[in-house]
Amino acid sequence: MPDPVRPSLAVWKFASCDGCQLTLLDCEDELLPIADRVEIATFHEATSRAVDGPYDVSLVEGSISTPDDAVRIREIRARSRLLVTIGACATAGGIQALRNFADVEEFRRVVYARPEYVRTLATSTPISAHVPVDFELRGCPIDKGQLLEILGAVLAHRAPNLPTDSVCIDCKRRGRVCVTVAHGTPCLGPVTHTGCGAICPGFHRGCYGCFGPAEGANPAGLLPKLETLGMAPPAVERLFQTFTAAAPAFRAAGEAARARGGRP
Repeated sequence: MPDPVRPSLAVWKFASCDGCQLTLLDCEDELLPIADRVEIATFHEATSRAVDGPYDVSLVEGSISTPDDAVRIREIRARSRLLVTIGACATAGGIQALRNFADVEEFRRVVYARPEYVRTLATSTPISAHVPVDFELRGCPIDKGQLLEILGAVLAHRAPNLPTDSVCIDCKRRGRVCVTVAHGTPCLGPVTHTGCGAICPGFHRGCYGCFGPAEGANPAGLLPKLETLGMAPPAVERLFQTFTAAAPAFRAAGEAARARGGRP
């Protein structure tokens, strides 16, 4: 069993690329003080050690995309005091949620030589669609600073201080010129949750929305502006339905763009 003095930490993977787990390992020096204060019970990316639980904190990466996933996440939730989803896959279905708008059976038939052996769901959905989630860390991948903040908050028995505003606010704080105003570049910054450090606008690129919709944002209201910048409705639809395709606000904006283009 985990050390009763130190809180136990488990890290789990579902359908994902492992990038958010690697963000935890990339903390390196910052992770050492935390590692001395927690018991790492399960983390297959870093160790073969595995403890059955219960766990004080579970970090969950990846979306639910198979019947077995749907069962396993309920088991993990039952053994976890706090459950934190990390990354776009876990919080909004990820890129693999593009299947939600296509014929999955056709994909399976074309891609796999023996599709009858592939057990999958027709959709890729966030963890919160299946079990209660205590905290979410957005992004593709997550931000190291936010991850350390939430782990530090757990150790200090306080609520984490996570930002809820948009990427545009972050650009203003950093003194960056608006790529839309200055260069006419389509950008999802006004409706995307902050946390990445406004990386794309910092390199004169429009925000791709990988942190998902900001709190209280109206993504569909951005459609006329994107169209005036030369984006056709199909391109706008793809922009909203990429990294966080299963996020309700972005999905609705993509569907609204499709309707503006006259497609069924």
